[in-house]
Amino acid sequence: MADRNDETVRFHFENEDNKAEDILKSVYDALLEKGYNPINQIVGYILSGDPTYITSHKNARNLIRKIERDELVEELVKNYLEK
Repeated sequence: MADRNDETVRFHFENEDNKAEDILKSVYDALLEKGYNPINQIVGYILSGDPTYITSHKNARNLIRKIERDELVEELVKNYLEK
């Protein structure tokens, strides 16, 4: 009889990955439109958790707060390594 604790359960939500990607793109575009360096601002937000790194233009600040910061890091690493 197999011990249930030895099994690995995998969860994958395709929509969540797309959601993170879409939000990052929207936030990037909003920051760019306002004249900010989007990379610096997004990194600042991810490292600090301070939403004021993200402009409120086009609702970008509210959008980025819909995703956990670790999910953002995961999305960025995944896309970097896939290229």
